[in-house]
Amino acid sequence: MVHHATPVLLLAAAVALAGCAGLPDERLAREALQRGDNTTAEQNFRELADLGYADAAVGLADLQVASGDPAQLQKAEQTYRQAMDQSPRAKARLGKLLARKADLNPAERRETAQLLEESFEAGEQSSLLPLVMLYLQYPQDFPSVNVPERIKQWRAEGHTQAELAQILFYRTQGTYDQHLGEIEEICTRNLAVADVCYVELTTVYQKQDKGDARQQLLDQLMAGYQAGRIPAQRVDAVSQVLADADIGTPDEGKARELLEAVAPSYPAAWVSLAKLLYDYPALGDTEQMLGYLEKGRAASLPRAELLQGRLYYEGKLVPLDPKKAEEHLQKAAPTEPTANYLLGQLYLRGYLGDIAPDKALEHLLSAARNGQVNADFALAQMYAQGKGIRPDLVNAYVFSQLALPKNTPQALELAQQVEQQLPTAERARAEQLLRDERAARGTAPDAQMSSL
Repeated sequence: MVHHATPVLLLAAAVALAGCAGLPDERLAREALQRGDNTTAEQNFRELADLGYADAAVGLADLQVASGDPAQLQKAEQTYRQAMDQSPRAKARLGKLLARKADLNPAERRETAQLLEESFEAGEQSSLLPLVMLYLQYPQDFPSVNVPERIKQWRAEGHTQAELAQILFYRTQGTYDQHLGEIEEICTRNLAVADVCYVELTTVYQKQDKGDARQQLLDQLMAGYQAGRIPAQRVDAVSQVLADADIGTPDEGKARELLEAVAPSYPAAWVSLAKLLYDYPALGDTEQMLGYLEKGRAASLPRAELLQGRLYYEGKLVPLDPKKAEEHLQKAAPTEPTANYLLGQLYLRGYLGDIAPDKALEHLLSAARNGQVNADFALAQMYAQGKGIRPDLVNAYVFSQLALPKNTPQALELAQQVEQQLPTAERARAEQLLRDERAARGTAPDAQMSSL
């Protein structure tokens, strides 16, 4: 009988023969990642993945995901799929990657849920939150799933992620403010094992105006960051809560202090600083803001391109320049829905010359389907008024109804006007298209607002 050697035995034999010289090494890959040398990390991960090592394949795919490049994301999906039979971690990563897509059909969403369920049952705790979000976002695809009962069961079993899922449930149902005490209790209990609780507790204390408790929490946050226990990304997220006037009395000065502490080693914080100065001009001048943005753009961050494009689009703090606005917004569009919204407006309003209705429709629809309710309103106006296209009251009805969460007199007035003008013979078709569009999107996530 012929016995086939496993990849582990093959590599062991190669080490013995070659004395380790020039062989790929997962330890070297991890060390390269820590010092920011992605090229060396990728080389070692790729060579090990080619030898059949599932963990290395996951590391390679993680790098592809981190790039944010759409082509690399496709490669990451393929890499995870190749490794998922050997690795629950690959299955979890694949499920989370698919869950981020906005254009999944019902069959693909069910596949995503299955991947997340199976990886969670195999011990991958991080699969639980995206799984719950999927169930909440697309209830029509999972009619037999009782999300509150599932969360209750998981909490009874002692899963920390289920505690966080309970908070997520409150957010998506719009009942967060009615459960501040429970959220504080959950996060106080789990703060040491779930650093996202710093964001939740900061939100609770902002809403309750508990200044002393908040300051104690922030001191603990920064001590954890300086000790290497808490990532800079979490500090950035807390700073954004502090600066949000919709959550409580903003403390933009403290937000700036936190961001300046992490920015030198976390380039995304430069963009958050630029946004902070954009929102609170008294904190600094335009030159400072542009300097922060330049550092963010040097790190190839789409949010930096988005804010730069917005500045040229608005023409308030820098000279109006639609061409430069288009250039920067196009760089941000693959990952930033607001960039697609602003591009749609550029083309719809003819800022670059003639109205370009096809381009406007493409970008506005992408933005709308990624949670930009302003884009739904713009599409409703486009179809109702025939801006560059033939008027279409059926489509105007669909998008004017979807724009109602905008909750402005203009949105309400447009929806009523279109509904009155819609011929009775077209109402059934319009209602069906509206149901189809809502089903495709699922129940809109609470995060209708963009990052900028």
